Amino acid sequence: MRTLILLAHVSLDGFMAGPGGDMSFITIDDEIIEHIHPQIEPVDTAVYGRVTYQLMEGYWPGVLERADATPRDRSHAHWYAGVEKVVASRTLPASRDPKVRIVATDVVAELTALKQRPGGDIMIFASPTLVHALLPHDVIDRWLLTIQPVTLGGGLPLFAPTPRRTRLTLRGANQMRSGVIATHYETRRP
Repeated sequence: MRTLILLAHVSLDGFMAGPGGDMSFITIDDEIIEHIHPQIEPVDTAVYGRVTYQLMEGYWPGVLERADATPRDRSHAHWYAGVEKVVASRTLPASRDPKVRIVATDVVAELTALKQRPGGDIMIFASPTLVHALLPHDVIDRWLLTIQPVTLGGGLPLFAPTPRRTRLTLRGANQMRSGVIATHYETRRP
């Protein structure tokens, strides 16, 4: 069975974005990228909510044409171009790109079925609204969270109220020079 992983940057008080969608609080530096990059390499399917997908689609395809793009950015842009993408959205039309599948209904069933098919890891990139929909169904297997050394006091939370308790086991934590703590949890199942 394939592994479904969540990769997210979150404030100490649990927000993925501040008021108005502000994400300027997120620290991404070479040390953090070097920690995260190996986690992305075995991923052959990326999962996004609509907003995150539109952010990624608006940035990564153009990186390969930029003269000032770093080798690491070019590498990630190549990965982005080649990876299968599942986008949870009730409003986006079907994509003409054969690597992009828009899922308008029952994303839980789609991801559950996808986990049963052969392939590499599946990674959810941020997408808090999608995470809120998935939490009650226990489909996320690993949690890669960078805890940002800031409190926001409001915004878009990573977690929403759910009737289900999810128990996690800490598999690793790395303190970065920036004060960010990169954590790796696994969902603990009976």
